[in-house]
Amino acid sequence: MSSHHFVKEQQEPAVLILDADQIRFEQLSPLLEWVPTVLVSEYALDRVLSWGIKIDVILASVSFQATNQQLLEEQYPVKFIAAEGELYLEAGLEFLLATDHKAAHLIGISHISAFDLGTKLDLITITLLDGNWKYYPVKSGEFKKWFPDSTIHIHGKEGMPLQVQNDNGELILPITYATMLEVPEGITSIKAPGIFWIGEQVYS
Repeated sequence: MSSHHFVKEQQEPAVLILDADQIRFEQLSPLLEWVPTVLVSEYALDRVLSWGIKIDVILASVSFQATNQQLLEEQYPVKFIAAEGELYLEAGLEFLLATDHKAAHLIGISHISAFDLGTKLDLITITLLDGNWKYYPVKSGEFKKWFPDSTIHIHGKEGMPLQVQNDNGELILPITYATMLEVPEGITSIKAPGIFWIGEQVYS
């Protein structure tokens, strides 16, 4: 194994796949480069297995586990984590926190559910992949980044005021359900009095 591919345990962001219907393998592939911990819900399992990805944890109901014991051998070493009532996200995040992971990519969760993550955001760094868009939280209320000429999505509490500054000037606007913002090439800074999420289109 070449030394530059050596990764300290749990250093890489884990990959938690709740639903694989809206994603292509090419979108996932860059996230797997450094062999992260991969968690998959029973719902997404068939599609993920068809990609030949090595899975570490299957989040599944007790009944699914009982009828799919062969997966423990086929995917060895894999473990089942019980997730009743389709609480795959909660079970997955609890496992990652218990195993000292610092970051995770969540796949197959709508950005609309971002606010359900609540206090978990204080404990683990989360990025959401929702279709062709990547979302990440701005917990400090202040954000600055270089963007190409593009459209970004800002997701936050309805009505929360945003202060946006870039080469187009300064803009103050309230967040609405889907605040799409055209940004010029260059640095854009955004301030808000609370947490908000930035969405960038990463695949077309």
